[in-house]
Amino acid sequence: MRKLLTVMLVLSAIFGCKKAEKKPQKQDLIVEDITPKKQVPFVWEGANVYFLLTDRFNNGNPDKDVSFERTEETAVLRGFEGGDMQGIIQKIEEGYFTDLGINAIWFTPVVEQIHAATDEGTGNTYAYHGYWAKDWTAIDPNFGTRKDLEKLVKTAHAKGIRVLLDVVLNHTGPVTEKDPVWPSEWVRTDPVCEFTTYENTTACTLVKNLPDILTESDKAVELPDALLAKWKEEGRLSQELDELQLFFERTGYPRAPRFYIIKWLTDYINDFGVDGFRVDTVKHVNENAWSDLYNEATYAFETWKKKHPDQILDDNPFYMVGEVYNYGISGGREFNFGDKKIDFFDYGFKSLINFDLKVDANDDYEKVFKKYSKLLHTKLKGKSVLNYLTSHDDGSPFDKERKRPIRSANMLLLTPGASQVYYGDETSRSLVIEGTEGDATLRSFMNWEDLDSLPQTQKIHKHWQKLGKFRRDHPAIGAGKHKRLSKSPYVFSRTYANGDYKDKVVIGLDLPKGEKSLSVKGFFGDGTMLFDTYSGAEVMVSKGKVTLENDYDIALLELRE
Repeated sequence: MRKLLTVMLVLSAIFGCKKAEKKPQKQDLIVEDITPKKQVPFVWEGANVYFLLTDRFNNGNPDKDVSFERTEETAVLRGFEGGDMQGIIQKIEEGYFTDLGINAIWFTPVVEQIHAATDEGTGNTYAYHGYWAKDWTAIDPNFGTRKDLEKLVKTAHAKGIRVLLDVVLNHTGPVTEKDPVWPSEWVRTDPVCEFTTYENTTACTLVKNLPDILTESDKAVELPDALLAKWKEEGRLSQELDELQLFFERTGYPRAPRFYIIKWLTDYINDFGVDGFRVDTVKHVNENAWSDLYNEATYAFETWKKKHPDQILDDNPFYMVGEVYNYGISGGREFNFGDKKIDFFDYGFKSLINFDLKVDANDDYEKVFKKYSKLLHTKLKGKSVLNYLTSHDDGSPFDKERKRPIRSANMLLLTPGASQVYYGDETSRSLVIEGTEGDATLRSFMNWEDLDSLPQTQKIHKHWQKLGKFRRDHPAIGAGKHKRLSKSPYVFSRTYANGDYKDKVVIGLDLPKGEKSLSVKGFFGDGTMLFDTYSGAEVMVSKGKVTLENDYDIALLELRE
């Protein structure tokens, strides 16, 4: 490194770059850019996933803020705000996600939503959130176009970022004067779920006026007249019918409701090469339906790879993570319905969203890290969980008033498992909005203005960036094994090995300001040069320790090859 820097300085002098000695930062950047880096494999078990509401993140095309005459006044934060796929693309291109260490993006559904507003007790509401499908085969103009989705996936892939589509198999959107109920052969409209047994959690409607797809049925059904009329008006009736004919001929499935929707959902894999699904309302659907979805998703993913060999990112299989509401890692693999236990990992899911961390985060770091590492390498070995602290429909998040943003980053990004950064976690976007009802308070527009103007927000954001990039560059953090090296100051290691690839890091938390010694004995040998990516300091191991001197209470130590 020093020899290379000397060469750069000499060349600078030869070509008349005056006062080069006064620009060390620029020179450092040049050196860093041409220094070869070890190829880091992408591992879903340690992914750093960014979750955003498509409508609430960034408005890339204000000309499409209103479609289908959605102009009624709504309750606070219950209408469309203008966010779209073009807005997501802009932030990918700007490097926002890359700088945050994100290597997978999950955004709320973008299929065509019901056209009218509805009021189910929380005020007049449009389907801004994407979970009220009207037509699974179309993209809602409020969110963008098929070309936007294609560009989003390609742009993300070019940055080494995977794309997760949020998919709904459980229900249609509510019934309105513009959005007729689907035929009784397709949906049930009662009873409302009670959530005390398997049957009254699966064979029921989540809430009143949210028709439930008969996913358990194998009975062949005809397409709804309203959908056929819609396709005819849009000039694509023949194409849609021909594709369905080919799908059912290839698979031999009965023309039952779930198989139509599975075909429509997996088309987005066939057409655009999305890398995975985040599956909504998993426990409200009979589990065999998820196996059907996974089998067809896998077929579609492998077919897409064969057609686009030059666009394949790696050999990871198609990824499915499920939202089994209230599933927690503490329970191991199974979810308890009260009268029945189901292991959803046996039905196509590589991972489930973990509802435990928001509570566990109140414990000390070591207790949480040790617990998660042990479970992930015993009961859940070969599978994973997606940890979160805040989300779009969890009214009891960790640190709801955003008083502990640094601890939130440390806990979320350093806990074993995959991490789900909810948009605005990194900027302390407020989760308490005056005048809102229910989940709307969790769904304000991204606070870009704060990031542009408030020094404290910028400081918090910088911390999330440093931890996020370290996590992305080291699969050991999420997918590796945890071991405490020192209790005071608190120092721990993570190790990960897969074939010829090996990764090992040491991290210190709650460190004293000023000079500090971190024990790495038995992990890194004396004479080993380590780099603290948090402070930018290079240190040598001596007598089983490294010494740092700065005002940071955290250290992120890695080997530099």
